[in-house]
Amino acid sequence: MRWSLVLQKFLRALDQYNPVGRAQRNVAHHYDLNDQLYDFFLDHDRQYSCAYFTTPGESLEQAQIDKQHHIAAKLLLKSGQRVLDIGSGWGGMGLFLSRQFDVDVTGVTLSREQHTVSSRRALEGGVADRVRFKLLDYRQEPGRYDRIVSVGMFEHVGAAHYVEYFTKVKDLLADDGVMLLHSIGRMEPPGGTNTWLRKYIFPGGYTPALSEVLAAIEKVDLWVTDIEVLRLHYAETIRHWRERFRANRERVKQTAGYDERFCRMWEFYLAGCEVSFRYMNQMVFQIQIAKHQDAVPLTRDYMTEVERREAVAPSMAAE
Repeated sequence: MRWSLVLQKFLRALDQYNPVGRAQRNVAHHYDLNDQLYDFFLDHDRQYSCAYFTTPGESLEQAQIDKQHHIAAKLLLKSGQRVLDIGSGWGGMGLFLSRQFDVDVTGVTLSREQHTVSSRRALEGGVADRVRFKLLDYRQEPGRYDRIVSVGMFEHVGAAHYVEYFTKVKDLLADDGVMLLHSIGRMEPPGGTNTWLRKYIFPGGYTPALSEVLAAIEKVDLWVTDIEVLRLHYAETIRHWRERFRANRERVKQTAGYDERFCRMWEFYLAGCEVSFRYMNQMVFQIQIAKHQDAVPLTRDYMTEVERREAVAPSMAAE
């Protein structure tokens, strides 16, 4: 294992080489599977990223809503702003931000399945005029935005492309803009990706150390205005996913059309990832980024205020 880890460090530049084209093929390997598969273990909004558990025993659905509120609070959203969602998934985050904060959202994804679903959701929700999704590599996006959010996509960028990523972010971001980056990370120095996970689940994927992410941000002259590390939240998220997958195992085979080998592989993937977040070196970080140091308030109080206000709003609307 030791020699394997050493070898991975030397080969990681090749393993994580993700130019336009190859990046889409890597994404398709995981995200362009049978669309029904994800309904069998994700929440109803298909948030395929770390939830935010504010209380013990909280449901996965509520924890994912709380995650969206938590991220939105750090974006300092104002009505009418233009927001870019890099790695927009099935559209849940973009639709949430538009609905809750009256912003115009553009999402980019490399997954054909995710693009189809997210575009349909925007159309069915009657918001396609202000929430749109593109099948496009973020490096090819020409616009300029007041806010940028990226949740669960940075793990697919590859360490050799970090400076390229943040250079593009700087180009896309308005002068007074703010970005929120949400990504899996490691609490140890840079390393490699588990070879089994890289071969069968996430080709081209890598969970970075904060040290290499911050180094890349510094090189492109951007401000880091806030960092938060979420530790056991993802372990709890994946526990829910694993239990739901197991409960729907036969439906995965019968309805989604996958065989026993696939089910064993995905059970192992989910169990292994849960263990790595609960007992090993994996965590999640959220980095708030801006071009200028005065783009956000001097204290973090505004984050709590926004979360509390948004948490009360749904119950008030129901009354």
